[in-house]
Amino acid sequence: MVSTTPKYLQIPPLENGDRLTRYEFERRYNAMPHLKKAELIEGIVHMASPLRFEPHAEPHSDLMGWLWTYKIATPGVRLGDNPTVRLDLDNEPQPDVVLLIDPASGGQSRFSQDGYIEGAPELVVEIAASSAAIDLHAKKRAYRRNGIKEYIVWQVLDERLSWFYLEKGEYLDLPVDENGILRSRVFPGLWLAVSELLGGKMQQVLTALQQGLSSAEHKGFVQDLARVRDAQSE
Repeated sequence: MVSTTPKYLQIPPLENGDRLTRYEFERRYNAMPHLKKAELIEGIVHMASPLRFEPHAEPHSDLMGWLWTYKIATPGVRLGDNPTVRLDLDNEPQPDVVLLIDPASGGQSRFSQDGYIEGAPELVVEIAASSAAIDLHAKKRAYRRNGIKEYIVWQVLDERLSWFYLEKGEYLDLPVDENGILRSRVFPGLWLAVSELLGGKMQQVLTALQQGLSSAEHKGFVQDLARVRDAQSE
């Protein structure tokens, strides 16, 4: 005898463009273990296409290397690759990269019992093919509204990188200094040589970062994170 699950008990698959609550999105996503990446942005399901090497995978790895170097020099800061983030009832993105301050060191996000990020990480990074991507429109609005303090979008085909910081509820462009370096306002010492990154000159990118890691601002930041962690553990 062959038994089948009644249709009313079957979990529908995710489809691009579905309008769902976050809870229904998670229910359907969890029922599709073969699915690698899907996001809920402003209540609408977005499912990723296969990722190409040069427009996505290689830039992603370069940014991960830059941020990983910062992370290992900054106790209390944590780095994640493609984590699911429960932002609000209409938004559950899966950013390419997140850099956050550990909750034990005073970070604004937290980790759920089932292992997800809840709330807004301090920094989110997305690799976008061009300025037409969702990353610079609906996703940017959701990140701003939920208080993600800094947001980096690398528009690979446009050969452009945008780094936004949150100021009075709006995203503003982070200015480069006289040496062409972008300096994070949330993570002291996180310096980025933009032209060198866009040109694939990662040795120069890491040289600029090492200068940031040697700064007095970074040293003070590490000490502040340690003080908060020690105070919370008492």
